[in-house]
Amino acid sequence: MNKLISSVSPHFRGQRTTQNIMLDVIIALIPAVIASVIFFGLKSLLVLAVCVASCVLSELGFEKLCKKENTVSDLSAAVTGIILALNLPVDVPLWQAALGGIIAIVVVKQLFGGIGQNFANPAATARIILMTAFSGTLTSWAVPQAFNLLPDAVTGATPLSMIAKGETADLPTYLDMFLGNTGGCLGETSALALVIGGVYLLIRGVITWHTPVAFIGTVAVMSLVCGQDALAQVLSGGLMIAAFFMATDYSSTPATKWGKVIFGVGCGLITILIRFWGNFPEGVSFSLLIMNILTPYIEKLTRAKPLTGGAVKK
Repeated sequence: MNKLISSVSPHFRGQRTTQNIMLDVIIALIPAVIASVIFFGLKSLLVLAVCVASCVLSELGFEKLCKKENTVSDLSAAVTGIILALNLPVDVPLWQAALGGIIAIVVVKQLFGGIGQNFANPAATARIILMTAFSGTLTSWAVPQAFNLLPDAVTGATPLSMIAKGETADLPTYLDMFLGNTGGCLGETSALALVIGGVYLLIRGVITWHTPVAFIGTVAVMSLVCGQDALAQVLSGGLMIAAFFMATDYSSTPATKWGKVIFGVGCGLITILIRFWGNFPEGVSFSLLIMNILTPYIEKLTRAKPLTGGAVKK
């Protein structure tokens, strides 16, 4: 044996690998990808391809430059690219989409040590940086044109921006918001597609119910408390994709059950604060980043304390 690895208990070997888990996430995202093509046309696949290629090539190039082990085959970079693309509008300039992939992989992931070491969700952080730097293009939403593969470039408002402006009479129906026939990012509009993907991940045991239920439930309850339309708040914006695919990230969220609940509640509260009283109609990405920063403290608070025969003296 050339190398002895020592770590704390528990010690067990599982059959699941990072590649298996990431493959399940990709499968779970397929309904959202299909919905993006249905409502925003074939250009959504181009944005998706650019983001995935940017993430994969960034990881490959960085690891080769730093003479690190090649981890592209674990599919984590591809998953980051898909999630990033689904958090962008269909008309985003492709060079900005590519830049987002570089930021997500190099700045947020690799500079902190690679997979498992990043303190924040790469896709959410990249979206925040792009939205701050290029607010014009990142907040320009295409009007969905269902089953038109080459739609005309027509922009419109999202349900959340309508609510923020008090234009509630022009809101899409609940059915349109549930199916995804509304303005917004590629993969955030169809609640149906995201729920299907989320249920798949729950059945496969990739995620647990704690964070999604706490996140979505907090937004719903606080919307009712604040006198807002709870169902519209739940079905609009990036809440669903964040709750199932971003707030459940293994690296940047708590591992304990109560930690997941606290994380979800915190994300929900911050989302509501920004949506109702902030300068942005959407607050999901910001809530994720803030709670990612608090994750070590949440884990410390909720970690089980071992039973010992007496106090340990330092």
